[in-house]
Amino acid sequence: MNTPTSTNPKNTPSAARWFYPAASLLLLILTFIGFRMFYLDGKAYPGRPLTPSIRGIVIAHGVLMTTWMILAVVQPMLVAFRLKRWHRQTGMFGAALAFAMVVIGIRVSIEASRVNPPDMLMFGLNTKQFMAIPFLSIIAFGAYVFIGVWFRNRQEIHRPMMFMSSVSVVAAATGRMPALNAWYAGTWIEVLFTTYLSSLLVTLLLLAIKCAVSRRLDRWFAIGTGSLVLISIGISLIARTAVWDAVAGHLLR
Repeated sequence: MNTPTSTNPKNTPSAARWFYPAASLLLLILTFIGFRMFYLDGKAYPGRPLTPSIRGIVIAHGVLMTTWMILAVVQPMLVAFRLKRWHRQTGMFGAALAFAMVVIGIRVSIEASRVNPPDMLMFGLNTKQFMAIPFLSIIAFGAYVFIGVWFRNRQEIHRPMMFMSSVSVVAAATGRMPALNAWYAGTWIEVLFTTYLSSLLVTLLLLAIKCAVSRRLDRWFAIGTGSLVLISIGISLIARTAVWDAVAGHLLR
């Protein structure tokens, strides 16, 4: 008779146990690099002053997002140190934080589109089209968090879904790194992936590393990665449709 494989952290190889803290730290670093103008100079990308009418809500959004990315490092570290009670208690704060991020994120995506020049192009999208990227991304973030919280007692699902929630919003940071994105500007790749390509490539690399350190295919991490690829392509294509144009027009009124 085969003995079931335990998912207890005490039986997890050391390298695998520290995968999520290290991977989340990478996302935090990417966030700080991508938003360095905001953190260091208080400016919007690519160096524009924050629009006074939305300055407050943009700063609130930035504070919430930064708090989430830091928490995303702290939570798996608590698990790695086997401080599971602290992990659960902090998780309640994380769930409330995620809800606030979704509410504020939706509002910021609409208000920023109102003040941006209508003819401004970003990743081949005009202002109304580009609104789909932050608007739908924050909804995807909330969906991943919901799944992660729902399956909080099944760590094989909980951990990759919570990680994917962070990846789903880190594209906002990697999209602000021209060195990562300039090479595919104006191509079919930009049409399919817009701001998401760099963050997806990072996630695919992390999937390979996760499988190597675990010495097996992490099925739920792979499912999360695949779903994120499909969601990213879907959002990028939806942004160019007449349906989104009508939805965006309604939201902006």
